[in-house]
Amino acid sequence: MNFGLSDEQQMIVDTVRSFVENEIYPHEVLVEQSGEVPAEIAEQIKQKTIELGFYACNFPEEVGGAGLSHLDFALVERELGRGSMALTHFFGRPQNILMACEGEQKERYLLPAVRGERMDALAMTEPDAGSDVRGMKCSAVRDGGDWVLNGTKHFISGAEHADFIIVFVATGEDQTPKGPKKRITTFLVDRGTPGFTIRDGYKSVSHRGYKNMVLEFEDCRLPDAQVLGEVDGGFAVMNEWLYATRITVATMSVGRARRAFDLGLQYAAERKQFGQEIGKFQGISFQLADMITEIDAADYLTLASAWRLDQGLPANREIASAKVYATEMLARVTDAVLQIYGGMGLMDDLPVERFWRDARVERIWDGTSEIQRHIIGRELLRPLGA
Repeated sequence: MNFGLSDEQQMIVDTVRSFVENEIYPHEVLVEQSGEVPAEIAEQIKQKTIELGFYACNFPEEVGGAGLSHLDFALVERELGRGSMALTHFFGRPQNILMACEGEQKERYLLPAVRGERMDALAMTEPDAGSDVRGMKCSAVRDGGDWVLNGTKHFISGAEHADFIIVFVATGEDQTPKGPKKRITTFLVDRGTPGFTIRDGYKSVSHRGYKNMVLEFEDCRLPDAQVLGEVDGGFAVMNEWLYATRITVATMSVGRARRAFDLGLQYAAERKQFGQEIGKFQGISFQLADMITEIDAADYLTLASAWRLDQGLPANREIASAKVYATEMLARVTDAVLQIYGGMGLMDDLPVERFWRDARVERIWDGTSEIQRHIIGRELLRPLGA
């Protein structure tokens, strides 16, 4: 692995960082105070991203994407992590799982999503099934040649803007030595489908303006053409395409940590107490040293996991390590930066308290820290027969 960036990769970093600073930062206070992203700002960000050639940059060139590698895309997400998630959402990174589309699905879902004509959202989590995906109760049964969906999903990010939702539901059950095991199927469900309702979710202290929604299915009838992948093959679809989401959380955590650190470093160099800059006090300088060391470690760990995917190497453990370490690092860094600012760090005149609040959710979504540690432990023990 080459630890230096190529000229093209440096261009990616510089371009995306400039975009975030010029197109995202100016709107952050408005979104933070209102909890909303005005439609005209959302469209403006999307169109500028398309003009820049970065919309759907996580998709291969043969379907109209920029064809970035996993490592290149991690660099994009790292820079986007510096900005408000509610706003960078419109930078446009459709779910890679759409590459599983076949036949007419490509024209209805995949290609319009890549072109920015239709937006998608992913729905797995349920009120009684978060980390336990196979514990989901939302189900679909056969009826007259169609599928009839019933149940509820919640914490669904981006659903308020989505034209269609990628939904995982139970479509059967197998008896195993460890007990019943749900079979999962993935469906493509259009907004406005009879029996399908999208409504406001909960108010979160993390990432204001980046809403979570509740999806309700009541005798929602879908034809076979809406099945993504194979019937009962939802886990196969999930495992093939969803590695990238955990890397995304890790890389964005690194980007956000660097932004928070930069603010803390500058403040430590300027703020004076007892006749000198506070950064000269060992209590502060050692905190700065620990923070940058952890940020760099998380950065390399994350980029290394993306590199392994590009090389076709096993990366499940490495991705889990990157996700758990980067998200927990972000919590430590934002807390330390807030401490450096003292009382002002808690005031909403500055973005520090926002970074602190936003950091909390990263250890929960896309697989909790406990789930990541379970993955790491399992990958270590399985080769030993344990």
